[in-house]
Amino acid sequence: MRERVVPGDDVAAAEWAAGRIADLLVGAVQERGRASLALSGGRSPWAMMEVLFANDLPWSAVDILQVDERVAPDGDDQRNWTRIAALLAESPASAARAHPMRVDGGAQAAVHDYLDVLAALGGPIDVVQLGLGDDGHTASLAPGDPVLHVSDAPVAATARPFNGTQRVTLTYPAIDGARHVLWLVTGAAKAGMVTRLESGDRSIPAGRVSTPSQLLVLDRAAAGAG
Repeated sequence: MRERVVPGDDVAAAEWAAGRIADLLVGAVQERGRASLALSGGRSPWAMMEVLFANDLPWSAVDILQVDERVAPDGDDQRNWTRIAALLAESPASAARAHPMRVDGGAQAAVHDYLDVLAALGGPIDVVQLGLGDDGHTASLAPGDPVLHVSDAPVAATARPFNGTQRVTLTYPAIDGARHVLWLVTGAAKAGMVTRLESGDRSIPAGRVSTPSQLLVLDRAAAGAG
């Protein structure tokens, strides 16, 4: 079931999402001694991460993972981790255990490495933060790519370039097995896809996410409220 909240503009949505993720991480640490968070790239999450990473949380008990990554050299501006690492630096969250997707050795090597990372967690990811593309993709689960049909592994490489680069991505088994999914979606360009997501339209990749606990955090524009 997907619940929704519309805190206000894009800044308010980012702040609200950061607060909710912080609460979920603290709850996981209190219950199980550790917490895990998988982060997406894209425009919407950066402001959220800046707020989240500034929180005084038990970061040393948190594992920070990636939802997906472009196959590009270390430090490349295309890489999601380049921006995440910059936001982590000199923030309280720098005490977390960071697990970048190591794509500098190629997509398949990164997949094998991340299979080990996920196995070492010893359980499902506590919070997966997802975005929504204006084509209905989420993570790097893009329309028409065979990666959509991976059912026997929690991470895989895309079979074809997506927006110019090959990707490594969490698959539906990893996302659907998470304890919580938080969608952060902003901007009027996403409003149509938000409607399709909320209607359960499985013809778009985002509509196939079936994690039991899902929260959709929208700004007014993405919610179709102007």
